[in-house]
Amino acid sequence: MRFNPLAVATLLLCAVPAVSQARDTPVFLPFDKAVAETIRSGKIDGSVKFYLAGTNPAGKVSVLSPGAVTNKKTNAFNKSDTEACEWVVQSAIISLHQAAKNAGANAVTNIVSFYKSNERKDPANYECHAGAIMAGVALKGDLAKVQ
Repeated sequence: MRFNPLAVATLLLCAVPAVSQARDTPVFLPFDKAVAETIRSGKIDGSVKFYLAGTNPAGKVSVLSPGAVTNKKTNAFNKSDTEACEWVVQSAIISLHQAAKNAGANAVTNIVSFYKSNERKDPANYECHAGAIMAGVALKGDLAKVQ
């Protein structure tokens, strides 16, 4: 069987736009639900509290390390956008939890979504970006001690 080189080249060129226009759908989901699920599943121990920007802890807040960032990705293949986002945000929460413990903090305050370094404040939801193959969550917050 012989292949026409012009036909093969045409097919390859037609495929390029489809690849370069990958899906990147923003999804907004409840942050408290994600934290609760991460604790329930035993992935974190609950010793660190999480506060989105716009929600303040009761008590005196001492920031130990401002602007801690985590940027996590996960395989989204064969998952719904919600399922992929709920999975990847848990990874981001685990990362912030560990950073807080390492810094001697008991809270992460002023948490914002930080996808592609764009800050998005929401007192209830985190931002996730879902595609056909990958989903990602980036969060930024202050590692703090609340008394």
